Amino acid sequence: MSNWPYRFFTPAEMACKHTGECRMDPAFMQRLERLRERYGRPLVVTSGYRAPSHPAEAKKPGGPGMHSRGIAVDIAIQGPEAVRLLDLALELGFTGIGVQQKGEGRFLHLDTRDTPAIWSYP
Repeated sequence: MSNWPYRFFTPAEMACKHTGECRMDPAFMQRLERLRERYGRPLVVTSGYRAPSHPAEAKKPGGPGMHSRGIAVDIAIQGPEAVRLLDLALELGFTGIGVQQKGEGRFLHLDTRDTPAIWSYP
């Protein structure tokens, strides 16, 4: 993708780890870019786009979710900086926020769904 217009994220880190496709929504990516710019530090994306056939999407009871629409990312988080990132995400209008606080793979899920929702993963 030689015409990739985003400064802080690469197509490789946003691509589906199952299929290699990268179908991120441009408006979502612009919002994510603003988040990264305001945060002032790199954001480690652990999951961006997921094709509907991606195992995590295919097993969802209601069908594929926000990742398969290209309007979601999971960002690795550590310590008190997570609160700052969460505050910025809310200010910038991210409407779906999930927090994984347990174990080694802690992350913050951000999306731009139509109906706002905040949750913690079990």
